[in-house]
Amino acid sequence: MMKTLFLQPPSFDGFDGGAGSRYQAKREIRSFWFPTWLAQPAALVPGSKLIDAPPARLGLDSVLAQAGDYELVVMHTSTPSFASDVRVAEALKDANPRLKIGLVGAKVAVEPEQSLAASPAIDFIAREEFDFTTKEVAEGKAFAGIDGLSYRGAAGAAAHNRDRALLENMDELPFVTEVYKRDLRVEDYFIGYLKHPYVSLYTGRGCKSRCTFCLWPQTVGGHRYRVRSVDHVVEEIRQAKAWFPQVREFFFDDDTFTDNLPRAEAIASALGKMGVTWSCNAKANVPRATLEVLRDNGLRLLLVGYESGNQQILHNIKKGMRVEVARRFTKDCHELGITIHGTFILGLPGETKETIEETIAFAADINPHTIQVSLAAPYPGTELYRQAVENGWLDAGHAELIDDNGVQIAPLHYDHLSHTEIFDSVETFYKRFYFRRKKIASLVSEMIRSPEMMKRRLREGVEFFQFLRHREMAG
Repeated sequence: MMKTLFLQPPSFDGFDGGAGSRYQAKREIRSFWFPTWLAQPAALVPGSKLIDAPPARLGLDSVLAQAGDYELVVMHTSTPSFASDVRVAEALKDANPRLKIGLVGAKVAVEPEQSLAASPAIDFIAREEFDFTTKEVAEGKAFAGIDGLSYRGAAGAAAHNRDRALLENMDELPFVTEVYKRDLRVEDYFIGYLKHPYVSLYTGRGCKSRCTFCLWPQTVGGHRYRVRSVDHVVEEIRQAKAWFPQVREFFFDDDTFTDNLPRAEAIASALGKMGVTWSCNAKANVPRATLEVLRDNGLRLLLVGYESGNQQILHNIKKGMRVEVARRFTKDCHELGITIHGTFILGLPGETKETIEETIAFAADINPHTIQVSLAAPYPGTELYRQAVENGWLDAGHAELIDDNGVQIAPLHYDHLSHTEIFDSVETFYKRFYFRRKKIASLVSEMIRSPEMMKRRLREGVEFFQFLRHREMAG
């Protein structure tokens, strides 16, 4: 077995680019997701190490100092961070020319040829689900015999092996929390709407929804929800509780944990007996009866992708959701005491000044506890990207999706709606949602009840206003 380092490389200060992040960028409030997609293959390779540089505040010099003894480095990359990540790969290769370096992630999965051509420092690309692909590389298996691998052949030309079949028995994967315990400091990870410290993990992969913008199902995970058994999930949480007694919340980062309602209820029932507080991603259509079961067994919060308050836009992006259903679901959650963090996207196909106003009004009306407003990001490999290129909505100057500081830009534009108008609407959205008397009173009440929350919200407030100021300068 090659001595293997799994690396989330340093890039922009505060850049949340880990493979648990839905949008690789610096956010309005500093946050870090666990690098679950890297931790999973690391758990398969005995003696490996995982370095997640951004939350650990490790710069390139620190990474180079630690990487010197390794034979193989597997780096996660993304479209926004790719250029920076290539520079890290080149620095690693310069420091140790014998080092084998491979890249993983959605960006290289769909653009293996271009990714290999970016630098001679990159020896291979592990496409699709790369867990067992990277394990076979670490075992020293010949590149030509590894499914899912693209690599630089003897003559320097790119070679692409056949695709690796999607993993069907998800219980074959070891617990990622073992790697968290071994290599990470859980206190380094925080999300504004989750209790701190938290731990996130996947109980399954894939999503049956067909949202045109969503990155992971279209590039790596697929559209079938393949799941771990209930017992396998429960045992990992039981172990993690013992390993991390300080953790106050577990988050299931499956694209849509509620895609399988009977299974979600079964997991909830087991967690309820253990006294676990947990949260998950959900679609805004969970029946009230299921919500009650989940709530009664430890569910605290649902992360819900509303995206837009305009029905035609939801049709355009194949969301498979009706606005009135989302309203009823949200009302049920409020009545049951389930907290909602709602996410919205501006600049999707069909967006106009009027639909932006409609979405802002919708968000204020349904009133999730907190929100995240993102700019539509056409990642390569998604249907949104194909539409943007075909229709001239995306130009080369905005293809990196972030600015020079790692903050999201507005990559899409339309004949009737400019980059600038879409970009500026994010600030308008945030201000009009949060600067309401009712919302301010709710947040202040939350802070009064908890000194810890007071400290946290004040820090987040400073970060939020710094974010707005940066956007004003960038705009």
